[in-house]
Order: sequence, then C-alpha cells, then structure tokens
Amino acid sequence: MINFFLKLALQLAATRLGGWLFTTVTPPLDRTLLRLSRGRRSLAGGHMPILLLTTTGRRTGKARATPLLYLRDGERIVVTGSRGGRRRQAAWYLNLLADPRASILLDGEQHNCTAYEARGAERQRLWCRLVTVNPGFNTYQQRLTRCIPVMVLQRL
Repeated sequence: MINFFLKLALQLAATRLGGWLFTTVTPPLDRTLLRLSRGRRSLAGGHMPILLLTTTGRRTGKARATPLLYLRDGERIVVTGSRGGRRRQAAWYLNLLADPRASILLDGEQHNCTAYEARGAERQRLWCRLVTVNPGFNTYQQRLTRCIPVMVLQRL
C-alpha cells in the first residue's frame, strides 16, 4: 500500500502542477516538521530520504533552509537542483555558488559542509543514482533547456 502512494506521489511530482506543489507549497511545512523532529521526520514519511539544507542568501546574507531529497555517496551527500522541473535555478543552488559553505540537518544531527557541483563522469554517475531514487528527475530534465545541477556536500 505504501509503495502505491509513493509511486503516486512521484508521478504527481513529475507533472508541472506537482512540481510546483512540491517546490512551493510543501517546503514550508516540511521545513517546520524537519526542524521540530531534528531532521528525523518529513512529509515523505520515511519513504524518501529528506534533509534540511541551510545556505546563506547571496543577496540578504540571511540563513535560508530548504528541504531536499538526497542520497549518500560514501561519506558525501548528493542533492540536485531540479526545482520541480521549473525553468529558473533553485535559490539554494545559486546561494551555494556564491558561498559553498552550508549546513545540513540529517538524522537528528547538524553538520557543517562545503559544496561543489559535480561535472562530467561524476555528474553522470550521480545523476543515474538520483533518477533511481526519483525517476521524475528525468521528466524534469526533458522539459528544461538548462542542465539540472548535481551538488555534492562534503562534511567538515
């Protein structure tokens, strides 16, 4: 039953409406739930790996927190700036380009990290793994002219 709802949610997320919903409506709710549970609970209900990434706003200098799907690559954490298939880049991605220092709230622990954008063969390998977690990423990429960035977070 859970797999049915997860598949349904992923299919919805791959649509334009779902992409908007999952990038505009649900993040404030998920951000609150992740903070209250210290990164242990999200709207995904444990069916999708979600962390809370905090970057420094490139214009404001203020801390900006964003819930993101992630995967582990050894000791590193990988996230993607799909932004639900929307045309503009994710603000958190642009913030990391301006200042690669960030923090993540994951499994009840806060970690400082630095970020870099995966390129070439590394990006392709990580993209294939991300698509395994959420096949909708391929749908997003097909709709876009921009290349969806893959960011690697290394804990300090």
